[in-house]
Amino acid sequence: TCIDIISLGTNASLKEYIIAMVVVYVLYAIGHLAQNLLSANIAQRVVKNIRSELFDKIIELPIKTIDTSNHGDMMSVMSNDVELISTTISNSLTSLISGALTIAGTVAIMVYYCWQLALLSCSTVILTVFVTKLLSKIVRDNARLRQNYLGQLNGTAQEMISGYETIMTYDKQEDVIAQFNDYGDKYCKYGIKSESISGIIGPLSTCIGNIGFVIIAVFGGLFALNGMISIGVISAFIVYAKQFSQPINEITQVYGQLQNAIAASERVFNLLELENEYKEGSEHLDSEKNSIEFSHVNFSYTPDKQVLYDFSLKVPQGKKIALVGATGSGKTTIVNLLMKFYNVDSGTISINGVDIAKVNSDELRKYIAIVLQDTVLFTDTLENNLKYGNDEASMAQIQQAVKAANAQEILAQYNNDYQAMLTGAGDNLSAGEKQLLAIARAFIADPKILILDEATSSIDTRSEKKIQQAMHNIMKDRTSIIIAHRLSTIQDVDTIVVMDHGRIVETGNHQQLLAAKGKYYDLYMSQFAGYAI
Repeated sequence: TCIDIISLGTNASLKEYIIAMVVVYVLYAIGHLAQNLLSANIAQRVVKNIRSELFDKIIELPIKTIDTSNHGDMMSVMSNDVELISTTISNSLTSLISGALTIAGTVAIMVYYCWQLALLSCSTVILTVFVTKLLSKIVRDNARLRQNYLGQLNGTAQEMISGYETIMTYDKQEDVIAQFNDYGDKYCKYGIKSESISGIIGPLSTCIGNIGFVIIAVFGGLFALNGMISIGVISAFIVYAKQFSQPINEITQVYGQLQNAIAASERVFNLLELENEYKEGSEHLDSEKNSIEFSHVNFSYTPDKQVLYDFSLKVPQGKKIALVGATGSGKTTIVNLLMKFYNVDSGTISINGVDIAKVNSDELRKYIAIVLQDTVLFTDTLENNLKYGNDEASMAQIQQAVKAANAQEILAQYNNDYQAMLTGAGDNLSAGEKQLLAIARAFIADPKILILDEATSSIDTRSEKKIQQAMHNIMKDRTSIIIAHRLSTIQDVDTIVVMDHGRIVETGNHQQLLAAKGKYYDLYMSQFAGYAI
């Protein structure tokens, strides 16, 4: 019958509608999932690339830049600022894309029905953009200050943790807390301003968007009276205006969040734009020779305070030269210049007659091994720490170096297991034990030139005596520069150079300088007063 046919047709149409709705919702869910996955993937990849670039940049920075920078602030850029960028990308990317597509589609339909009313409806966008731009500048300025103070907070925390024993010793806990809270208060102050103003942008945009409904109602009525459009078009425009204003509001809210990310990205790019260390050089060093010459070298860390004055010194091949003098006389500066950690203001430093300014820094530093006063070990195996300057070293070479440095007792603590991990970068070792491992590491590097910068300063007298002979053997046929405050460790060197306020005031061997009764004699007597000379 006809009723049966209509019923079947209706049921068929209903089934089609249900199937279509299910398909649409499934596609929507899949699209939404794909959108979130894409957003998360892009955000994490961007963060990974930024962090990699930042780490590469920091590794290539000159020593001078690192020395004069707040290390905690650098860490804050790599962690907090980059994380803020990641969060903004993952949260904002979908809103920006979907909002832009919705706006484009809605505007196209509105123009199709009545382009005049569409233009009037979009006029509120100009006011929204103006307000958003004005407030966003304030948000960005406060966000920049907030991120700067966050860096100061991290720098202060890192400094206080590393100097915790000193703080406790001098009972400075309250002062440290006050300093930290001061940075915290400022961070909170600018954070509140940034977030508050960012939160205002959304409601203001909504208010401005509501003005668009009034414009549609007023001008739509006029157009309808003149026969330009129907009442139904006005009703449709109100619906479309709502669809149009919603993504605009979302985008303006996102734009406020973007200002925080922009402030963070400025700090990231400021770090990335720092100048790398210049390492290039066309000259090469002769591996068979290793004489050193400083010629009329002048240097200052800051323009207002010169450290070295017309410094000239020759270190013949295979000889041992000791630099002594009071603190601040320029001894360690000589090493910094020789390693090209800093560049001379004037004069030249040459190895085998080749100006080191024309030598690639990497090649130069492979030529030299240095044991610093402050020993640095890494959270890695004993073997990798010892092989740090020579990846090709054999186990026999490592064991020989450990024996030469009298570091067997340290290995015994780890059951002679060279694969044992130094947890906490060797925090369970004493300063003297760390220094013994650093000396062994320098031995394994097998350098042409050896520099010992207060290498025995943290070693007790008994250990010092044990390693003196080993150091004597390892320095044999090597050009060596020794910086020492303990004059007992340098009595057998070929030449002692006495420095005072950046100038050489005396040179000679131990006995000659004692006989001269000059500056060296005064230094020696200050250490060994009461002992026979």
